[in-house]
Amino acid sequence: MDSNYTVLARKYRSQDFKSLIGQDVLVKTLTTAINTGRIAHAYIFTGIRGTGKTSTARILAKALNCQAYDGPTASPCGKCENCRAIAAGQHIDVLEIDAASHTGVDNMRDILDASQYRPTNGRYKVYIIDEVHMLSTSAFNALLKTLEEPPAHVIFILATTEIRKVPVTILSRCQRFDLVRVPVETLKQHFAWIADQEKIELSDAANELLARAADGSVRDGLSLLDQAIAQTGGHVDEQAVLDMLKRADRGVVVSFMETLLSGDTSAALSKADEIYTNGADLAMLLNDMMEWTHWATRMHPAIHAGEVTNSPYTADQREQIKQIDSRVSLNTLSRIWQVMVAAVPEMQASGNQKQCFDMLIIRLMHIADMPSITEIIKNQNSSQSQQPKTVPQQSNPVKAKTNDKIHINTANDLANALQESKEILLYSYYTSNIEVVEIVNNVIKYFDRRGDADFAHKMSTWLNEKTGQIWTLERIQESQNTHTITEQKKEELESDPMVASAMDLFSDAEIVGIK
Repeated sequence: MDSNYTVLARKYRSQDFKSLIGQDVLVKTLTTAINTGRIAHAYIFTGIRGTGKTSTARILAKALNCQAYDGPTASPCGKCENCRAIAAGQHIDVLEIDAASHTGVDNMRDILDASQYRPTNGRYKVYIIDEVHMLSTSAFNALLKTLEEPPAHVIFILATTEIRKVPVTILSRCQRFDLVRVPVETLKQHFAWIADQEKIELSDAANELLARAADGSVRDGLSLLDQAIAQTGGHVDEQAVLDMLKRADRGVVVSFMETLLSGDTSAALSKADEIYTNGADLAMLLNDMMEWTHWATRMHPAIHAGEVTNSPYTADQREQIKQIDSRVSLNTLSRIWQVMVAAVPEMQASGNQKQCFDMLIIRLMHIADMPSITEIIKNQNSSQSQQPKTVPQQSNPVKAKTNDKIHINTANDLANALQESKEILLYSYYTSNIEVVEIVNNVIKYFDRRGDADFAHKMSTWLNEKTGQIWTLERIQESQNTHTITEQKKEELESDPMVASAMDLFSDAEIVGIK
């Protein structure tokens, strides 16, 4: 075995600004500053692990000290003695300091004392202090004065993953750059390029899984790719990555959530057993379930967010999620999200994740079946209204009860009944968005222009209560070009001779509302 093997994260480390991926704003700002000679005396780079903080610091050090040009350049050659020494971490004027192991004030004093001397081989002395938030309070205080007014030949570059732990007095003396998570598509392109350079077969599905598992970190993604190559011998496919990550396929997650929301507890637990037996990590599965719930909520027709094309699901999986959304309310999705979020620390603290996960499944099944607060209040009010009341001896209770019921034969009858019952929200949505095709034998066929998944449930519940009969609402998928109640009233109003005369008096007049 070759003992000199270099891992991909080190082998393909960015060596210049052009190869620094996913940080376009940072690159543009620094290159412009170097080209215009506006070089600051102190920088601080912050962001999650693996986004390029230390790499950017080294590139900036090379840009300041490259010997191929007469002054600082945004395009260091990478071949001169200074560039090669900085890339290897061996340049005498570029000191990389690990703040985690040099936390004390004495360490900081040594650094500051050395900064007073001019550089030996380069134009600038560059101090790269990694994980700067680990410095002690005394060390930060010792750094303050020099950081604000350093010698002309000294540049400080600080890097941290915990920017909130850095004192404000330090931040105010530095130019701050936030390195963002690298987008999935950018990571996929980068991994595909590296696979091509390494003569590795990397399938698109496997590349997608690796890029998403990297969570915006280039180094994490390359470490996973390295592991996948070592596991497969250079033929990295989707199943190999799934086995390595112990993660269920998204298609499996979509199918599992459909079973979960169907109300069949036995089937849901059997499906969970099957996924667990196949080697899936249950904590990872819970994260995938939360991801599904998030996107199912984003794609729910009640939100009217349109087509969500940036979701991590295929077209077939998105269509399956839409079918589930048509049967599930936003209320239910919100409740199961809250339960899953609360279960994350439980899973982490549990001694037996499988037992904890099974109990979570049972909890989710019961939570999903619970009525919403609005339905509880309605049912309570309905039960109170149905309680027998004391009536005079001479009155006929049966007749009084019959007179309370309404009769619906037409779309206008339904609109009038809603208005008289002061069901304002339901009346407004019905008259503005619903095209009634026909009302026959307590069956209403309609087209919903806005696609509210809860409308049929709300309307049937109200009709059942008010008429004392069972009503069914059948939603059709295509409009029959039938007018809504509001459109009908507008047409009738416009056909009135008096209204037509009034409209003729004002050329730009229009009817904006009917009350």
